[in-house]
Amino acid sequence: MQKANDYANVKPNNNKETKMQKQKNFQLAVIGVLAFAVLFMSVGFAAYSSVLNINGTATVSGNKWSVHFVPSSFQLEANSKTETSKTISDTSVEYTVDLEKPGDSYAFSIDVINDGTFGAKLDKITMTALTDAQKKYLTYTVVYDGQTYVASADSLNIALPFATGANKKNVTVRVAYVQPTDPADLPETTQTVNLAVALDYSQAE
Repeated sequence: MQKANDYANVKPNNNKETKMQKQKNFQLAVIGVLAFAVLFMSVGFAAYSSVLNINGTATVSGNKWSVHFVPSSFQLEANSKTETSKTISDTSVEYTVDLEKPGDSYAFSIDVINDGTFGAKLDKITMTALTDAQKKYLTYTVVYDGQTYVASADSLNIALPFATGANKKNVTVRVAYVQPTDPADLPETTQTVNLAVALDYSQAE
């Protein structure tokens, strides 16, 4: 009887160990499955890759903006006084002239050229405004492409193409000492009058 009791006492311990061993085996199996899944996924993602390339070559043509005076085209008008000094560049004309008596005048013409690769347009002409007293004995005019201006003008929009044969415009500047109706309007002393004109160009649309 004693042995039977001893045997009965041992049997539950064996069942507990067996259960623990199964749990351990199950855990190991789960870990193995997860490790395999992670390895499989890693190998799976690493197996797919793409490299997409775009290569090209662009050729950029040369262009330039070039609207300027033509110094070699400068010419005095007939009967014009000769300037005492003169400087001409692509972008400016500077002169000094002495008008000694009524009837004297100074006038010259010069070309403006567009030898660039963009169409241009004259937007405005800005001229020195004579005072009321000066207007009695002095006239100041600018002729652009045949149109005469005696004062500043805005919103002109006069085309200056870059195509050869149509890419030049002539500018004429005249200043004249005129005899006023009333001799009292003559200047009693030598007057120095600064005269300027600005031609504003921009790219044509």
